[in-house]
Amino acid sequence: MEPEGEIPMEGADTTVTRKSLNAAEVGALAHLYRGEVYRSTIWRTRLDTTTNWAVVTLGIALSIAFSSPAASALPLVLVGVLVFFFLMLEARRYRYFNVWRARCRWMETHFFAPMLHDGDIHLEDGWQKQLAEDYWRPRYHVSMWVALGRRIRRNYFWILLIQTLAYLGKLAVHPLPLLDAAQLVERATIGPLPGWVVLAAGATYCGALGAIAAWSWRDDARRARMRAPASSMG
Repeated sequence: MEPEGEIPMEGADTTVTRKSLNAAEVGALAHLYRGEVYRSTIWRTRLDTTTNWAVVTLGIALSIAFSSPAASALPLVLVGVLVFFFLMLEARRYRYFNVWRARCRWMETHFFAPMLHDGDIHLEDGWQKQLAEDYWRPRYHVSMWVALGRRIRRNYFWILLIQTLAYLGKLAVHPLPLLDAAQLVERATIGPLPGWVVLAAGATYCGALGAIAAWSWRDDARRARMRAPASSMG
């Protein structure tokens, strides 16, 4: 690390004192990083838990629906409600996880990497002030929509794809293979709800989640283009 010195402020005649961290402060920051890694790991485990719940409930629905040709396809429809609930819960947990992950990444980028590469922590960059601000006034770094889209793209796309294909496959083969599209609509009927309403609701459900995933992908791409290397937390 460089000794304290005077660094001119851009666009001003005044100077600011460049501080360096002593051994105790470096040690405290290292312990802070370990704590944030631990919290990030705990919340990552909670994300995996909700995904596992969604997979297990889908597996149960598949077992019931395909237990016999006469079994109803309704469990594959109802499991969509549970999968959506788990998705919302996981998106909420992801927003918390992203806070700890962003802090870890911030310290890795501005503390450990410069120290390993240059032997200098570069406190003149002001990164420690932004980190302190995040501790003083904690906030989510991503919106609920972004969190939903990321979890759909990374996990729930496959769960929803299997659910959709299994539902359509159930209608197509049980109790007998389909002969025409009219039979598909007829088999999709649930009580007083016509088959076309059920199929339209399913298409809207999948289309809406797909649109959220596509929007979040474009938003993440836009952020990546706008963000300078290590310029912000999130």
